[in-house]
Amino acid sequence: MEFDVQHLVELIPEINESFLQTLYMISIALAVAIIFGLPIGILIFITDKGLFLQNGIVNQVLGFIVNMIRSIPFIILLVALIPLTDFLVNTTIGPKAASVPLSVAAIPFFARLVETALRKIDYGVIEAAIAAGGTPWMIIKDVLLPEAKSGIISGITITVVSLVGTSAMAGVVGGGGIGDLAIRFGYYRYDDTIMITTVVILIVFVQLIQLIGDKIAKAVDK
Repeated sequence: MEFDVQHLVELIPEINESFLQTLYMISIALAVAIIFGLPIGILIFITDKGLFLQNGIVNQVLGFIVNMIRSIPFIILLVALIPLTDFLVNTTIGPKAASVPLSVAAIPFFARLVETALRKIDYGVIEAAIAAGGTPWMIIKDVLLPEAKSGIISGITITVVSLVGTSAMAGVVGGGGIGDLAIRFGYYRYDDTIMITTVVILIVFVQLIQLIGDKIAKAVDK
């Protein structure tokens, strides 16, 4: 493999644009995942057997939908959601289009992480809140979320790291971002410089995300 510094300097504008596109896709998908995944994860938890809003039908339906979407490989989901993507954003290529399947994939992923974080709460704390006459909303707002906030933040970190990887796959269908740059320049043109650079960028980016996420999770856990 050959690394050409001069060639890399010439491609800096392309790299910057691709990195911003990756940030754009990840930001939209993460926002959607939190907005929809957080309540879904909470619902799966509180409707489970033995919890204060036990409901087997709701729990099983939500669990089935979450598991079904999570079981579909992202590259297949990307193609399967082309009609929905076209309907929502009027295009099937580019970072805006790639944000749709990324969001759909991120919602159930984050929902399961939220459920896992809630299951780590000492059940005695929940029982005490129920005994004190707390309403379901009060228990969720004042007990579940505060007790699980460190785990939920860790879940957000894991979701972002996962989105970095899945967003790179969006390049296969012209979704833009670092992955698209690696495919168009690195793979199709056999450009070792771009391949090495994109890999290094992704590694550093993921390490920074994990470091920041871990520090925030530890800070709120005190």
